[in-house]
Amino acid sequence: MAEKIAVLTGASRGLGRSMALHLAAQGVGVVGTYHSKKDAADSVVAEIEAAGGRGLMLPLDAGQTDSFGAFASALSAALRDGFGRTDFDFLVNNAGIGISAPFVETTEEQFDELVQIQLKAPFFLTQALLPMIVDGGRILNVSSGLARFTLPGFSAYAATKGGIEVLTRYQAKELGERQIRVNVIAPGATATDFAGGSVRDNARVNDAIASTVPLGRAGLPDDIGGAVAALLSDGFSWANGTRIEVSGGQNV
Repeated sequence: MAEKIAVLTGASRGLGRSMALHLAAQGVGVVGTYHSKKDAADSVVAEIEAAGGRGLMLPLDAGQTDSFGAFASALSAALRDGFGRTDFDFLVNNAGIGISAPFVETTEEQFDELVQIQLKAPFFLTQALLPMIVDGGRILNVSSGLARFTLPGFSAYAATKGGIEVLTRYQAKELGERQIRVNVIAPGATATDFAGGSVRDNARVNDAIASTVPLGRAGLPDDIGGAVAALLSDGFSWANGTRIEVSGGQNV
């Protein structure tokens, strides 16, 4: 069976790092992106290769839509040189930022940055890369449990994630003629560096989150990385236009 290839944005840290490692463990070749942390990106590639997988990293600034054409060209060259391919199978739109601010204090600059990176970038990056996605491929967008439940301070962040969920349904509808499946995963509160690392590093916050989860703990990166690998497997191929929340049942 030919090796599948996944393009994964924001793969150098946090959830993206876990996604990359879990996909590689399933035999998927990984082309990840990073913004500024090249050392962290190289570390992910080294870990993938040490386990017998294949991976590489490319720089991408999701805040600069006008750079997506150049990124597509760089990706094309990387696929050719690194994998002997002109196309790829899976696109995971994971890159994002965590800005926390009360609704009444959220600035227009903060709002615009969130829209750019978490809604506009997945929209237009997917457009730019569509010619390289194989017919029958998969796109997985990344939302958040915060699009369903509410926590003070995340109104703008959650609004962009609500947008990505609507976009997912439209992509599933319009890309169906190419048999491309499009779904969206919505992680719950997870112990990463998101929003300053509060869930990971602050025991009080972690305990508060755990109290809202029937399974009694906050999420871990491997909970999400493993779910992404499962959602992109052949066993999940009939899901399309679907939102899958992976939160341990937070705030059910």
